Amino acid sequence: MNTQTLNLLVAFAATVLLGMIVVPQLKKLKVGQVVRDDGPKSHLKKSGTPTMGGIVIVIVLVVILGIHAIKNPVLILPIVAILGFGIIGFIDDYKKLVLKSPKGLSPKLKMLGLFIVTAIFIILYINVFDMGTDIIIPLVNQPVTLSTGVFIVFTAFILLATSNAINLTDGLDGLASGVVAIIMTFFTIVAVKQQNTEMIILGAASVGTCIGFLLFNFHPARVFMGDIGSLALGGAVASIAIILKMPLYLAIVALVSIIDTLSVILQVTYFKITKGKRIFKMAPFHHHMELSGMKETKVVLIFWIVTAICCVIAYLI
Repeated sequence: MNTQTLNLLVAFAATVLLGMIVVPQLKKLKVGQVVRDDGPKSHLKKSGTPTMGGIVIVIVLVVILGIHAIKNPVLILPIVAILGFGIIGFIDDYKKLVLKSPKGLSPKLKMLGLFIVTAIFIILYINVFDMGTDIIIPLVNQPVTLSTGVFIVFTAFILLATSNAINLTDGLDGLASGVVAIIMTFFTIVAVKQQNTEMIILGAASVGTCIGFLLFNFHPARVFMGDIGSLALGGAVASIAIILKMPLYLAIVALVSIIDTLSVILQVTYFKITKGKRIFKMAPFHHHMELSGMKETKVVLIFWIVTAICCVIAYLI
């Protein structure tokens, strides 16, 4: 059995088994989702659904990568991003859902935490593993070496933007986990082509755990991943893209997450400028599609299909 298949199956089985233990416990602890009353009315019935299920994703990925990191130390990089971002997401979820603090972790402290994790990742990448500052340009398919300063700023942007984009995409049952599974399938195929053993392990394990989590998270969801899961998965996606020297390809394969992110930025900016007017019925964009009359499952399916098409395009170019 090849590396990618083995790690995918192990991650899938571990996620399902751990989920069967964790999900009932989250339900007992009454760590329930708080649903916005200005959103789609169909979401009101989701109120109280256990969240913070992303802890399963973080545990499975960190354990699998940790075991392999003994022989493949480069895997320390994605472990830092996944665990670091996951911890920040956990604190935010814990404050909102357990301590009942409406705003959770303050935006300033949240960004500070994300910056610290990002800084550790970049220091390890450049100074410890000495992995260079080159990136591959789409279409040209040739590497370009950036100056250290430009690379640091660009890599920090990729880590922070990707984690937040996946976080915003996590708004419908199975949406984020499905999108990430497809994106990581693309990067796993690329890693196999490049014969990059470490990234094959990361990609396959991520796909396996996302598919396993979908068994609990697909509509109607029995559990939500929360910030702990979405931020951690964003760290995984950013890590594999950076290590494979393909961060620019995220502009293609993560198109739906970019659209969701831009819709939020545009909505907030327009709302402030016009003193209360909106571009979309609700942001992120997937909620606008729902409020325009599209069923939740159809929106999720469209986002999955678009992501798959984008991944095929990215591979062909």
